[in-house]
Amino acid sequence: MSDGLATALKSLRAQLGRDLFPLAIGNVEADRHAQKELAGQLDDYLIPRLAAIDAPLLAVVGGSTGAGKSTLVNSLVQDDVTAPGVLRPTTLAPTLVASPADAPWFTSMNVLPGLPRSTGDGQPGTLKIVTSPQVKPGLALLDAPDIDSVVTANRELAAQLLAAADLWLFVTTASRYADEVPWGFLRIASERSTAMAVILQRVPEEARVPVAMDLRRLLQENGLSGTPLFEVPELPLPSERARLPETAVRPIKQWLDGLSADHEARADVVRRTLSGALDSLAVRVPALAEAADRQLLGANELRGLVEKGYDVGMADFDEAMRDGTLLRGEVLNRWQDFVGTGDLMRSLETRVGWLRDKLVAAFTGRPAPDKRLRVALESGVESLIRTTADGSAERSVDAWLSTPQGRDLLERTGIETAGKLGRVSADLPPKAAKAVRDWQGYVLDLVRDEGADKRSMARAASFGVNGLGLLIMLTVFASTGGLTGIEIGVAGGTTVLSQKLLEAVFGDQAVRRLTDAARANLRQRVRDLFDDEAGRFYALLAGMETTDTHALRAAAEAVESRKSDIPGGAV
Repeated sequence: MSDGLATALKSLRAQLGRDLFPLAIGNVEADRHAQKELAGQLDDYLIPRLAAIDAPLLAVVGGSTGAGKSTLVNSLVQDDVTAPGVLRPTTLAPTLVASPADAPWFTSMNVLPGLPRSTGDGQPGTLKIVTSPQVKPGLALLDAPDIDSVVTANRELAAQLLAAADLWLFVTTASRYADEVPWGFLRIASERSTAMAVILQRVPEEARVPVAMDLRRLLQENGLSGTPLFEVPELPLPSERARLPETAVRPIKQWLDGLSADHEARADVVRRTLSGALDSLAVRVPALAEAADRQLLGANELRGLVEKGYDVGMADFDEAMRDGTLLRGEVLNRWQDFVGTGDLMRSLETRVGWLRDKLVAAFTGRPAPDKRLRVALESGVESLIRTTADGSAERSVDAWLSTPQGRDLLERTGIETAGKLGRVSADLPPKAAKAVRDWQGYVLDLVRDEGADKRSMARAASFGVNGLGLLIMLTVFASTGGLTGIEIGVAGGTTVLSQKLLEAVFGDQAVRRLTDAARANLRQRVRDLFDDEAGRFYALLAGMETTDTHALRAAAEAVESRKSDIPGGAV
């Protein structure tokens, strides 16, 4: 095999080793099956066969339940190498019969490397190897499980073995030759140009001609004209385990022995099946890539639903900053303790100097109220963050549950995990507390920097950094940023009072600038917290949004460009 084709096939196999279909989108089970089947064919057939183009042929004997596959194999080698029986399914473990000369090739892991080997009684999931002098060197027979077995694992194994075959020996009967399941496999063989022969067993003499004619018609209609067809008459057998007479299977054995003895004929079978399998990649891989693209869109949809959920939460937080919600209740009570009540609002327009003196007295004579106000404001902001984050988490879970892929993903994470996703994480409360404290520190730094200006230094000093910082914080939660004049009071006039005091110290433009900066900083800190919370959802999508289908397509194109590297040339 050329190094170029080998490299291209291995590159394609590496791409197929990723989970391309993690989400329940469309007919995802069929997509996953197609990926598994293609990866299996690369492992079981394409890569090892190209590495040893002259190795013995593998002829897989496949067909429906009760078609007589095991009986046929035993009859061809005139030995009881595989066990037919009346119980279905009967072929629990596939049996490979090879010439003693070819045994080393098949007992090693050159063919079907994923199946453990056994030489005694075959166990499910193993490949039983038997040698027989009746099998000529150059070709081995593999008795496969039923393609329509009631056991899913048997059906999947049968499909795997047929995909790994150089040659199909497809066995059917006069009563079941038109069944749909076998024809599904035969159409696949036609699409992939797989070398094959059809063996029609248990044919009553009176039905031999019409049944054979009808079967040939079906083969032609399904693109399989010219396929060798062998007929085995219906013969009375003394038991289920009895073998057919040598004369009944002689044409089949002679044909197989001829292939074994003819190097060019064997090479033709290999090149035909190999080329057909390679050709099929040009259709199968793009189909997988398109399905994987749908997965990418589905993952992006889930991400978008989470982003929307937390954007709504952020909008709720913004609204709470504007509407004065935080300046009611405990914060209002602590504010009134801080500056006093009574005639302050009535004096606001004409007695700003008196109000400043009142505030200074509050700092110098009663330090406790300003601390309580800061704590109340801090607690209120933390509570608002938790409430809006909780709503975003619940909203995101509900949105995922409304989509098939989101519902499946949450179900696979488990009820407990899904329940936790619908609430804020355990880390949020301490993170929110720190974010608010850090924000308060940021606001105090703003006030210090603004108070460093010579024109406002004296006035700022008379109020104190802590007091002015608190006023900026209060203004953030009920103002669009430094509006001037008397406005309708929120929470009993708290905002108006805070704003007028700040304007008396810094001027209206500075107040607007300080308030905007404080609000933007708090928003960013809350946004960061929300992004961390949303990250819990994104973690479930890890890797799903970066599936590189371009690399998958490129790998298939590289194989396509190297197909002519098959030794002897493509058929």
